[in-house]
Amino acid sequence: MTVKMKNSEVDGVTVVGLDGRIVLGEESNSLREKLKSLIAEGKKKIVLNMAEIKYIDSAGLGTLVAAHLSAKNQGASVRLCHLGKKFHEVMQVTKLLTVFDVYDTEAAAVSSFQSFLATSN
Repeated sequence: MTVKMKNSEVDGVTVVGLDGRIVLGEESNSLREKLKSLIAEGKKKIVLNMAEIKYIDSAGLGTLVAAHLSAKNQGASVRLCHLGKKFHEVMQVTKLLTVFDVYDTEAAAVSSFQSFLATSN
């Protein structure tokens, strides 16, 4: 089962709604390519909405970390929202909550970029 991705633009922030599983193979590759192309298009503010993610394995987590680092190196920022309970626990156990900016809602993740802009100017 592939991971489905749906883009939208909210207040200048690219929101990618993910649906499915992020696992080793085609799923994590397609997510990596998607993020790479968004950054190549000049998108600097990206929110990944994880509300419909059913499962993520270590390769999926690796993809998220790689995307985060790649974005950061290119002056972009990737933030996460709507982590499910299990996913949140995995992020906590792996200490990835200290790496990513994680928000409860899409609106909170999007508006976090507004304060980000205010502090970086």
